[in-house]
Amino acid sequence: MTIQVGDEIPAVEIVAIEKGESTKVKTSEILGKGKVVLFGVPGAFTPTCSDYHLPGFVVRSEELKSKGVDKVFCVSVNDPFVMKAWGESQGIGDEVTLLADGNGEFASATGLVLDAHGSVMGNRSRRYAAILQDGVVTALEVEPAGGLTVSSAESILAKL
Repeated sequence: MTIQVGDEIPAVEIVAIEKGESTKVKTSEILGKGKVVLFGVPGAFTPTCSDYHLPGFVVRSEELKSKGVDKVFCVSVNDPFVMKAWGESQGIGDEVTLLADGNGEFASATGLVLDAHGSVMGNRSRRYAAILQDGVVTALEVEPAGGLTVSSAESILAKL
C-alpha cells in the first residue's frame, strides 16, 4: 500500500550523502525532525531528474526555507557512490541532502516502487514529492505518468 497523508515515514536504513560524506541512517530519524521536503526520483543522471527535478529544488531551496522548511532531501534507488557523484556533478552544495536507497527498501516500504524493467533499470522509485512534519506526511504528490508536474519544486512551494 502506498504511503498517504497522515502516515508516519517508515524506518528503513539508507545512506545519506552530506558534505561529501556517506553515512548510514534510519529514514525515520533523518526525516523525522521538523518540516522536511522529500522528493523521489527514478534515477541519478537520468534526463528529467538531472535537468529539471533536482535543479529545481536546488534553485528554490531558499524559497522553501523561507516557507519554514528545515531541510530538503532527494531519494533515489541508486548506490551511495552514484548519488555522491551525481550531487557533485550537479553542484548541489548543502541545498539538498541526497539519500541512496540502494536496495530499494525505502521505495518498497512507502509503496512508491516504479517498475522500470522495460527501460532496463529494474525497480526504481516513482517520481514524487512530499512534505513531512516531524516524520508525518502532510502532503504527497506522486507523478501519474512520465514528466514533471505535481512533484516539482514550484508545486511544493504552492502547497507550503
